[in-house]
Amino acid sequence: MGTDKQSRTQKFGFSKPAVYQIKIQGTLEERYSNRLGGMQIRTSKKPEKETISIITGRVNDQAALAGILNSIYEMHLMVLSVEILSHSEN
Repeated sequence: MGTDKQSRTQKFGFSKPAVYQIKIQGTLEERYSNRLGGMQIRTSKKPEKETISIITGRVNDQAALAGILNSIYEMHLMVLSVEILSHSEN
């Protein structure tokens, strides 16, 4: 199990690009994409469930991710989850 964690750590690095998915509570319009580093925004609304906006895209490094999360904070939106989907070589 340690080997799997080690190989995953090598793929993802503090200053390496990666694709992230951030879920927030509520509706976020597509026009905010530029403020969030050009990430794609889509909304999921299921009957009798709260609306969730899903922000997905490539982030250059952890500093850029922190900037995106700070923008979400400044908009007073509740972050539900942040998930790394894959590493990106470019």
